[in-house]
Amino acid sequence: MYYPRKNVIIYKFFSWYIQFIVDKHFAAVNFDNIEPKKDSSVLVLANHFSWWDGFLIFYINKKVFKKQFHVLVNAENYRKLSFLKYLGAFAAKHSGKDVLETLNYAGNLLDNPDNLVLVFPQGKLHSNHLKNITFEKGVMQMINASQKRINIVFAATFIDYFSKRKASAYTYLQNWENEEYISLQLLKSAYNKHYDNSVVKQTQITE
Repeated sequence: MYYPRKNVIIYKFFSWYIQFIVDKHFAAVNFDNIEPKKDSSVLVLANHFSWWDGFLIFYINKKVFKKQFHVLVNAENYRKLSFLKYLGAFAAKHSGKDVLETLNYAGNLLDNPDNLVLVFPQGKLHSNHLKNITFEKGVMQMINASQKRINIVFAATFIDYFSKRKASAYTYLQNWENEEYISLQLLKSAYNKHYDNSVVKQTQITE
């Protein structure tokens, strides 16, 4: 698998750069200022519709969660955007056994309360206008590989322009109260309920 790399100087530069480009390209970045659970790692499950998704959650992490950021990406993006590895990106090199190793690695990251792991359960980019978010099976492998002392956070992001030349980003966050028994279907159902509620809130915005 491809692992994250640590370099304090590179990390600080790109941390600054991401905040710079987000502030430059968006009229506003709106998000819920939720209270993270103490002494728990954070697993963020988010919809995936644009190049900006990971950077927006990275930006929000600096403002809200203040954890060590990690994100599961695909091998192509890990290789193509080489700086991502210095921001906590990791990926499976190959299919099969390597994917399992990568998911177990993510589970181990979640055993450290200082960590945040961002996962896009859809696995691929989809339209921002979807009515239902699909979940790949790997999400549960990751959770089961951990000690399950996790703060699971649902994130639903939408982008709208309204009357402005630049778009505004809206990320709706929710702390999910973990059930004692978590299944893929339960997780998917709970996330999509949050997603549906977020769509309603988004459509009620007017300028």
